[in-house]
Amino acid sequence: MTVRRAIRARHVLGHEAGGHVLLRDAEVVVEGTRIVSVGPPGAAGADEIIDLGAAVLVPGLVDLDALTDIDHTILDSWQSPELGLGLQWSRDYAAHRRRAVFDAEERAFIREYGFVQLLLHGVTTAMPIASEVHSDWAETFEDAVAMAEAAERLGIRVYLGPSYRSGVNVVDADGARTVYWDEALGIDGFDGAAKFLGWAADRESDLVHGALLPCRIETLSEDLLRKTAALAAESGVLVRLHALQGLHERALVLERFGAPPLRVLRDTGLLGPNLLIPHGIYVDSNPHVDSDLDEDVAALAASGATVIHCPLTLARHGSALDSFGRYLAAGVALALGTDSFPPDLVRGMDIGVTVAKILAHRPDAATYGDYFSAATLGGAAALGRADLGRIEPGATADLVAFELGDPLDGVHDDPIRTLCMNSTARAARFSMIAGRVVMRDGVIPGIDLPAMTRRAQRLFERMRAAYSERDYLRRSADELFPASFPIRRV
Repeated sequence: MTVRRAIRARHVLGHEAGGHVLLRDAEVVVEGTRIVSVGPPGAAGADEIIDLGAAVLVPGLVDLDALTDIDHTILDSWQSPELGLGLQWSRDYAAHRRRAVFDAEERAFIREYGFVQLLLHGVTTAMPIASEVHSDWAETFEDAVAMAEAAERLGIRVYLGPSYRSGVNVVDADGARTVYWDEALGIDGFDGAAKFLGWAADRESDLVHGALLPCRIETLSEDLLRKTAALAAESGVLVRLHALQGLHERALVLERFGAPPLRVLRDTGLLGPNLLIPHGIYVDSNPHVDSDLDEDVAALAASGATVIHCPLTLARHGSALDSFGRYLAAGVALALGTDSFPPDLVRGMDIGVTVAKILAHRPDAATYGDYFSAATLGGAAALGRADLGRIEPGATADLVAFELGDPLDGVHDDPIRTLCMNSTARAARFSMIAGRVVMRDGVIPGIDLPAMTRRAQRLFERMRAAYSERDYLRRSADELFPASFPIRRV
């Protein structure tokens, strides 16, 4: 017998006429995997009542560049250019000494640890991202299967596949940055990604969907780009490809293809509604791009491709989307991603709004409502899922509640602005995905978070030490990652 649950909260972010609306002291009734009613408490009847009190109940957040890793941003987002070179693979390492820092079981644990963190931060649908820096090349079919099985155990919905590439960014002995190519490894990785699409389709589960996730545009050959476009067109799956994210990327693509990244995406058949682009910032109108044109933003809008905006990660690396408001006004499809730790889209929204204000020199350059819509409706649209990202009858029952009763949140005004400005996604206390309660009172059933954290720390220490063997100057980890202040032993 299907249980009919009523979830009540002080604030509910409902849906009406294509957009979000705020409801006060409302109730969402769920039966099976679907929302059956939204309205005043007690109006629809229920077998079980879950009263969340002073919380804001929102659609589950959609993270399309979702960190599922032991993050490296704490190590590589603050170095000088000279130290930063040491964090890339050396050409010698790529050609002769590369190895996987973690074995398959450890990689599976790391991905599950990442999924747990996403759930704890209110993410219900994720497109995972993990670093290839610590692998011996890229992800495998077996890695993707392990991730899918972990997602099903935890109850998080994922769109995934193994990453693949035919090249890797390296540093030559003289300190120059180039790309080391191995096309055979790229084709092997593509074949594994194609195999996973079939595996995921056979699963027939709404928690696991296959997608093509090649690495970065500058590390894919033209042949691999075209193969990806052809397979996506044939299978109807999404493609996520990091592009338009750096000036070095742009220079490498111009050198190799004789054209800028956006044109390469178009010419290889990738640019279209099934393409998702993190981070999409270095277009021809960006003030740091050497171009007299202003055509790329309009081209992105016309293509139907989605830009996955990761404001927290961009800010940490000293860059920004210029600007969220301009892209939105031009009709560019926008979604959000985390891409670094913490996988906190709420904190990302606050950073994004703040950076937009700085760029425009005006306080209304972007709104928290715009960003919250990108994290819900924008992500759902990118996935082609009209049933996600909204709380209305007939929608899939993906619900997250953020507590607003903590005295440390201070005084309250609008609940969305209060959450984004005064709190973080760590206030997530309840999560339901497709009608299944996956977190309650901030606890995920069956997860020993302290034990996971202890193991993650041990793996992080090994990951940190491994940078030395890849550094083209073979410096120690303490040289590559100096402390914020001198350390004195006592």
